[in-house]
Amino acid sequence: MRARPSREPVVAGVSVSVSGPLRRQGQEACDGIRLWVDHVACAGGLTLGRNRSNRPLRLVALDDASSASRARENVTRLLTEERVDLLLGPYGSGSTLAVAPLAAAHGKILWNHGGASDAVTEVAAAHVVSVLSPASDYLRGLPELVRHRTGARRATVLYARSGTFGASIRRGVEAGARAAAFDVVRAIAFETPLRDTKTLLAAALADRPNLLVVAGRFEDDVAITRERRLLETVGTVACVAAGTAAFHQELGVLSEAVIGPSQWEPHVYERPSIGPPSAWFCSEFRRVFQRDPGYVAAQAYALGIIIGECIRRADSLEDGDLLAAARRLDTTALYGRFRLDPGSLRQVGHEILLVEWRDGQKRPLERTGVMPTRDRPTRER
Repeated sequence: MRARPSREPVVAGVSVSVSGPLRRQGQEACDGIRLWVDHVACAGGLTLGRNRSNRPLRLVALDDASSASRARENVTRLLTEERVDLLLGPYGSGSTLAVAPLAAAHGKILWNHGGASDAVTEVAAAHVVSVLSPASDYLRGLPELVRHRTGARRATVLYARSGTFGASIRRGVEAGARAAAFDVVRAIAFETPLRDTKTLLAAALADRPNLLVVAGRFEDDVAITRERRLLETVGTVACVAAGTAAFHQELGVLSEAVIGPSQWEPHVYERPSIGPPSAWFCSEFRRVFQRDPGYVAAQAYALGIIIGECIRRADSLEDGDLLAAARRLDTTALYGRFRLDPGSLRQVGHEILLVEWRDGQKRPLERTGVMPTRDRPTRER
């Protein structure tokens, strides 16, 4: 990496979906990153070690139009033309998987905020640092919770065939169902975008499951949930999209009692070890963007906080030094705990919250994201 003068900006680059099918989540992620960049500027820049002068931060953001091939083109430009110091990943597991080998080939860390598929860590483990929990953890705890609440023993998982995200969700649910001693767990793959909802549901409900889990794109989850009349025989309905505020905005009363996974909910971590608390983040996000942030924005912003902490500890922008700092880091930010498995680099500190829509509000079902006191890292000053 070329040397930069002490006050030359640190350049961060990201390819992100602000158009195309993933534009809703991509724009949310982009806004979280932009807010981090603004706050670094307000703080005077990024600190490279204690008592060192700060460096300004410049962001190069490119739209990949929800296309993995476009994401590869963008990341190639960021690495070879822009020569970014920090490479932030795109939104979506498909695009993240597409660009991870490029980062590895250039010896760059891919700072991952939006690729939850377990395959992301497996493909380029030595060069991916993830702030978010892997997809197989999203609904792993759901079968046990539903079994405890309703006595359910039969589950069906509908998952998108394309990509690896839906399959990761399926494996997590299957593992959770085995642990909870479910009698029957069926998995049915479907093509996305979903064309024939009623036929798919007829197949899914043939065995009269007590639990139905859906893991497609946002629009697929919404389309299936709209068929609430067909789902009356199912005791519990869960889908990935239900973890977002947009789910209720799209469905209104049809979202009632649907369970979803959330990577972050406001006010869970109000005394983080590093960075601002959730209340401050939410207030700032509303001030700048005139809407409430979802977990996609929070995880993108929190990744920036983690990057800044790694830079401070390493006193360096060299990727090897930053990776070593990330491996050693065990802390909490507004997004929750950050801790990597030192071997696989899998995110093992952060935990998923299960939420349920009740009276138009997301209600936490179990606060798995709050660690027992003995497991919390020491607060740093």
